[in-house]
Amino acid sequence: MESKEQLLMELLGLTARSLTHLTASVTTMSFELLRSDDEVTRAAGRHMVDRMATISAGLDDHWRLIGELTGVHGPHEPPMESLKEIPVQVPPRLPTN
Repeated sequence: MESKEQLLMELLGLTARSLTHLTASVTTMSFELLRSDDEVTRAAGRHMVDRMATISAGLDDHWRLIGELTGVHGPHEPPMESLKEIPVQVPPRLPTN
């Protein structure tokens, strides 16, 4: 059986990886919002991009500390093959009467 410390380090790594994936997904969605014709939507996208940059900086600190705990240093980007890009589809326009 693994020690509790090892299990906690693994849990910490998995949690940081999940947060990294979530941050990347929200950032991608925020950039899509920037493409909107609506100014309010674009402003919301800009604010979210700024917020995600702050969160990403915090996650970089998490990864640094995880590296110190585990002795494994280097790039900690999540594997991109686990993320699937979904093409943007424009909804069909309904006929106006």
